[in-house]
Amino acid sequence: MDEPRTLPGDAVGTDFVERNLDLVGKLYQRSVHPAVLQVARGGRLSSPLVVDLDPTTVCDLACPECISSQVLHQGQLGQDRILRLAHELADSGVRAVILIGGGEPLMHRTIGQVIEVLHGAGIRIGLVTNGTQIHRHIDRLAPMLSWVRVSIDAGTAETYAAFRPARGKRSVFPQVIENMRLLAGRKAGRLGYSFLLMQRLDEDGRVTESNYHEVYRAGVLAKEIGCDYFEVKAMLDEDHYTVNQRADDIAAVEEQIARLRELEDDAFHVLHSSNWQAVRHHTDSVQPKDYHRCAVAELRTTITPTGVFVCPYHRGNPKGRIGDIQQSSFAELWAAADTGVIDPSTDCRFVCARHPSNQEIALMPTRREAEPCDDFDPFI
Repeated sequence: MDEPRTLPGDAVGTDFVERNLDLVGKLYQRSVHPAVLQVARGGRLSSPLVVDLDPTTVCDLACPECISSQVLHQGQLGQDRILRLAHELADSGVRAVILIGGGEPLMHRTIGQVIEVLHGAGIRIGLVTNGTQIHRHIDRLAPMLSWVRVSIDAGTAETYAAFRPARGKRSVFPQVIENMRLLAGRKAGRLGYSFLLMQRLDEDGRVTESNYHEVYRAGVLAKEIGCDYFEVKAMLDEDHYTVNQRADDIAAVEEQIARLRELEDDAFHVLHSSNWQAVRHHTDSVQPKDYHRCAVAELRTTITPTGVFVCPYHRGNPKGRIGDIQQSSFAELWAAADTGVIDPSTDCRFVCARHPSNQEIALMPTRREAEPCDDFDPFI
């Protein structure tokens, strides 16, 4: 989600943060709105505007609560294929690519060249990473990425080792923090510290391990490193439903967040993810949807080594698979793709971050056409 230096089109300060979180507002950007209107009126696009790209399913950590555990270690896009894909995306109407996983995207040996191709084509790039490999790619990450979000989920090496253990015996927490400092000192885009709230329970429902107590400490560390934001996220189960929390635990987290708010300034912000918002407001983990087609699936898609899927929520779900990038070019795949394979009313009953966007798009054909706003963030 979201500056010493800014990329073209970036805004700064609190106003930028609020707009960056406004997924509905992003639909009205001048370069985005015509495509959104085309989709709202039942049309198809020649390409999505945003691509989530999983270069590999390999990861160097062994996190017990990893929500992607079922799709890990199933290969990667070959070096030749991913480079050709980068050029195919560069020749398409794609405006932004998020390097994510699945596995750890920076583990792919060709990722630096992929970043160069995309950046050279004017495509904005975001990265979700565990941070262990940042130093290996710093000369490309620092000047070429719009944003980097590092998944830390701890404020100390001890808690990090419990929830984000490395496959080897040595803790990588010091390396990750040093990598973030390195990037913070050179970045042209934004750097975020992601904190996923996690608990482990025994058979009687008692908490045996937790990282809840380290929210404040992690936020302080994020600011000290030089991060632009600190984001708190709620844990999801393997089906992407938010996990309900005890009122006392929610209050303890909120108290720490309130203290962190006192540290906010023009260069550092504290963010809530949509799923933590749902938990803190005691929202039902089931989010009913009265529409049968996801319009956002026409605007963005998810490419992985094991298939192309309608969205990250359905990564690895055979029902949500719309093609195989190993077997066809991106243009051919997208032209033949059926983005309506998923019925949100039955297949997406979890809290979806794009639900408000879908609701807004559904209303567009019946409304007087709105005046588009200036571009500020292509990651719709």
